[in-house]
Amino acid sequence: MTIKRRDFINLSGIALTAGIITGFNSLDENQKKETVTSDTILKPMTDDVVPITVAEREERIKKAQRLLTENNMQALVLDAGTGLKYFTGINWWPSERTMLAIIPAKGDIKYICPAFEEDRLREQIIIGKKVYAWQEDESPYQLIVSAFKDSGITTGNIAIEEQTRFFIADGIRKEASHLNYVSGDPVTVACRKIKSPAEIKLMQKANDITLAAIKHSVSLLKEGMTQNDLSAMIMSAQKQLGGNPEFALCLFGKSSAFPHGSKHPEVLKKGDIVLMDCGCLVEGYNSDITRTIVFGAEPSKRQQEIWSLEKQALIAGFAAAKIGEPCGAVDAAARKVLTDAGLGPEYKLPGLPHRTGHGIGLDGHEWGNMLKGNKELLEPGMCFSIEPTISIVGEFGVRLEDCVYMTEDGPKWFSQPSKSINEPFG
Repeated sequence: MTIKRRDFINLSGIALTAGIITGFNSLDENQKKETVTSDTILKPMTDDVVPITVAEREERIKKAQRLLTENNMQALVLDAGTGLKYFTGINWWPSERTMLAIIPAKGDIKYICPAFEEDRLREQIIIGKKVYAWQEDESPYQLIVSAFKDSGITTGNIAIEEQTRFFIADGIRKEASHLNYVSGDPVTVACRKIKSPAEIKLMQKANDITLAAIKHSVSLLKEGMTQNDLSAMIMSAQKQLGGNPEFALCLFGKSSAFPHGSKHPEVLKKGDIVLMDCGCLVEGYNSDITRTIVFGAEPSKRQQEIWSLEKQALIAGFAAAKIGEPCGAVDAAARKVLTDAGLGPEYKLPGLPHRTGHGIGLDGHEWGNMLKGNKELLEPGMCFSIEPTISIVGEFGVRLEDCVYMTEDGPKWFSQPSKSINEPFG
């Protein structure tokens, strides 16, 4: 499911400034000299990145074709988006001009695109050859039906991938009303929710970059900074480190109680909670990490207690993630820690107002939510976040978020959780 997260964040300004964080003043002089400064040039961490191979994409298409047959579907329609990228490697902006791919249950993949874009599309095609090009005054839907016929499809079910926009699905349906149109989820979700070792390596790199960017930027915190200042610093650091910056939601003080922020601007003061929820892309694969610290002062007793409770909930969720157990068990375990401490219950505040985690991959939010009542069973290769926010409106919020991938032996962290409120990076 495509959800562009935190698009409302206004990332203005790229200036880097020097500053202090909790515990910085306790460092000895040698440690202080090693601390990064505002003019530090960050080196890319992506020299060893290996893109997804053509062979792996071909195997994905073969799996999709097998699932199409098993589900009595004749073809899968893929609009421009991450589904198209997953199977073909093609990056294409979804404009009002129909460009899509068709994976038939039998035969080669086919493409539909505007005629003036054909050469550009062919530059990206690594699997399949057949392109049906339509001129500006022609209907792409007639060509789509022609592509179906060329694949031997005149009756049966056509699977529509969930990212396909309505005007495209509706145009196909009107042009070929003799066909039956069904959800492509049994094919696409079954393929994409289980990550390969190559995908996990790319996500690991993305998480490594994001964690390094947060660590770098935290060392530059300065009293008087705005939330947008810190967001811009983290975005810039992720880019310098080789990631494609996706988001950096930074919240100070009372605004940290709102999981996705508040419209009221905040300026950093000593003793403020600083919550940073950030992510980048490596070869299209997402990271998602949240760290919460206290700036420029020792944490208050209240801040320490809530932070420690959040950490307990995070670890409880991790412990509940077992092969063959339902996704909902992760949410139940994390939430129980909070309700036992008198928060909630359920989604009531103060407490945890949202699910404990979400699937992640080419999209920041994917299938496999750690959600109450979700009976979907955990399998090796599933990747998801664990982020049991504690929200106390009028005071502050604490979120610790780390993503995991499931193995035969249980969950493995993409990023190691914070040790303590004074040791956010282990």
